[in-house]
Amino acid sequence: MTEQAPKPFLYVVVCAAGVAADVSKLITAAQEQGWEVGVIATPVAMNGFFDAVAVRAQTGRPIRSAWRTPGEPRPFPEPDAVVVAPATFNTVNKWAAGIADTLALGTLCEAAGLGVPIAVLPCVGTALAAHPAYRDSLERLAAMGVRFGAPYAGETAPDGGRTEFPWERALDLVRPG
Repeated sequence: MTEQAPKPFLYVVVCAAGVAADVSKLITAAQEQGWEVGVIATPVAMNGFFDAVAVRAQTGRPIRSAWRTPGEPRPFPEPDAVVVAPATFNTVNKWAAGIADTLALGTLCEAAGLGVPIAVLPCVGTALAAHPAYRDSLERLAAMGVRFGAPYAGETAPDGGRTEFPWERALDLVRPG
């Protein structure tokens, strides 16, 4: 009997944006592509931006948002890739500046330093996206090898609804090869 190789492990970092309510779409797509998934959420995202109970059931793992104590075991294996979706103005700017004051930011700073493939799907309004600090942050992260999906500002679609957030694009950005 041959031993089956473990599935690659994907960290999904969820920030506090309205579209986070649909993060299960990304998790489903990742699982269908053979990924094991662990979710790390910013503290604000944990305050009702997505259904934490449903996401925990979907991944079969706890959602991480706070640092573990030194004696606590790691609840996730090391990541093979990281997706930040939705990525907010605050998270992008703090990450680019090397600020690691939350588990999500600390994880992103560390993953970038280890050379783990990272994809970002920004969800930033047009006015904030025009801020010079944000543009500088995107350039700095891109120079570190971070891969970006197209900007998303939640514009109104021609039919009056919102344009669809491109969840699956993140998986294309971290696909090996």
